[in-house]
Amino acid sequence: MAAGLVDEYHLFLVPIVVGGGRRALPDDVRARLELLSTHRFRSGVVHHHHGVVRG
Repeated sequence: MAAGLVDEYHLFLVPIVVGGGRRALPDDVRARLELLSTHRFRSGVVHHHHGVVRG
């Protein structure tokens, strides 16, 4: 990620609250993302497909 080699991110969000947790992306990496698509499954899980905006 830090080297800029990632073109897309696929994030699956699960609607469960358990207190603390881990970040989806590292703190030291910054990228402009564009939401390309989203899909909600019957289970409540949501898939977000993001592309990295270059330049």
